Amino acid sequence: MATQAKRGRVAGPVGGGDADPDPVAGFLSWCRQVGLELSPKVAVSRQGTVAGYGMVARESVQPGELLFAVPRAALLSQHTCSIGGLLERERGALQSQSGWVPLLLALLHELQAPASPWSPYFALWPELGRLEHPMFWPEEERRRLLQGTGVPEAVEKDLANIRSEYYSIVLPFMEAHPDLFSPRVRSLELYRQLVALVMAYSFQEPLEEEDDEKEPNSPLMNCLRMVATQPIPKGHEIFNTYGQMANWQLIHMYGFVEPYPDNTDDTADIQMVTVREAALQGTKAEAERLLLHERWDFLCKLEMVGEEGAFVIGREEVLTEEELTTTLKVLCMPAEEFREFKAKDGWGDNKREDDSLTITNIPNLKESWKQLLRNSVLLTLQTYATDLKSEQDLLSNKEVYTKLSWREQQALQVRYGQKMILHQLLELTT
Repeated sequence: MATQAKRGRVAGPVGGGDADPDPVAGFLSWCRQVGLELSPKVAVSRQGTVAGYGMVARESVQPGELLFAVPRAALLSQHTCSIGGLLERERGALQSQSGWVPLLLALLHELQAPASPWSPYFALWPELGRLEHPMFWPEEERRRLLQGTGVPEAVEKDLANIRSEYYSIVLPFMEAHPDLFSPRVRSLELYRQLVALVMAYSFQEPLEEEDDEKEPNSPLMNCLRMVATQPIPKGHEIFNTYGQMANWQLIHMYGFVEPYPDNTDDTADIQMVTVREAALQGTKAEAERLLLHERWDFLCKLEMVGEEGAFVIGREEVLTEEELTTTLKVLCMPAEEFREFKAKDGWGDNKREDDSLTITNIPNLKESWKQLLRNSVLLTLQTYATDLKSEQDLLSNKEVYTKLSWREQQALQVRYGQKMILHQLLELTT
C-alpha cells in the first residue's frame, strides 16, 4: 500500500530558503554519509510511483532480500535529535496520552534548523499543507461525506487531544526554550500536520515483553531494516504494508483508501449501544426494560460491552466474535436462564455449536439472535446520510464518478465497503 496524497512541492525546513532542485540526489548523498545501505536493486524516484517520492525496483526482488538498512544513529527520534539531552531531562514534564510529544518536539526543532542532519530527508516529505487526512477537511465536509463511518468521531477525538496536548505541554515547553524553537514553529496547525505525518510515516520498535506495562512506546521516523515479503517485479513500486486495516482506518490515519473490493481487510462497525437500543425497542413493559438494563450492566461487568465500544464485522468473519456472541446470548436468553447465568458470573455456560458466530453460521443462529442482530444492522444503516443504491449508482456510472472530487471518491469507497458488509448481514439474518 502507499499513501495516495496528491503530488506537490515537498516540505523543506520550516522557513528555509529555496527548495533543493534535485532533492533525490541530496538525499542519496546523505544516505551514503550516514551509512544507510540501499540495495542496488532499488531506486528512490518520483517516476513510476503512486504519489510523491517512492521506491521502485530496478531489478526483480525476491522475498527476504534486504531493501535498505538504516543505522540507529541516523534514525530520527527524540534520542538522536540535537536536543535529545534536554528532552530526556524533561521527560517527566513531557508525558502525554499519546506518548508522541518528545518526538514531535524533536521534529519541530529539527525542521527549523538550517543545519539539521535530517534536512535532506525533510526535502522528500510531502507538502505539509496538502496532507489529505480527514482531520484537515472542513468539519462540514468531513461530516457530510463520512457520516456513519466512524471517521468524524475519531477525528474529533484526535483534534481535541492534539489541541489539549499542544497548549498544555508543547507550547509552554517551546516558550520556555525560545532559543531552540523560533516563533514560526509555535503553531497549532503545524503541530497537527506533524501529528498526521508521524501517524502516517513513523514506525514503532516493538517493546520488550517486560516493558508491556510502561508508557506508550514512542514512534521513530525510520526503521532499522526493510526486507521484501513477496516477489517484486522489475519496474514496480515497492510499498510498505500498514497491516490489516479497514478503509475507515486507512483514511483516518493515512489519508487514502483502497477501492472496493481490493481491501479484503475492510470492516463495518455496529456500535455496542446500538445493539442495546435495538433490544430496548423490542421491550413493551417497564419491567422488561429494567431487566434489559440489568442484562446490559452485567455485560459491562463481564467487560463484553461498553458505551464507546463497537462490534467489528469483516467480510468473512466477526472480529469481535466472543463479545457479540455473549451479548446476543445474554440479551436474548429467558429471564430465569439469565438469573442462573448471572449467579454463576457467566461461568459454566456450555457453548453450543449452533451459537458459533462465524459469518457462514449466522443463518443457523437462534431466531431471537438473528432478529436482534438484524435490527441492530438496520439501526446502523440509518446513521448514514445515503443508502446503498445511491452509492452503487455513483460507482457504476464512470462518467459521474470521475467528476467527483478526490475526497468524495475516497469517502464513497469507505461508505460503500461498510454498507456491503452490513447488507450481507441483513441477507444472512433474513
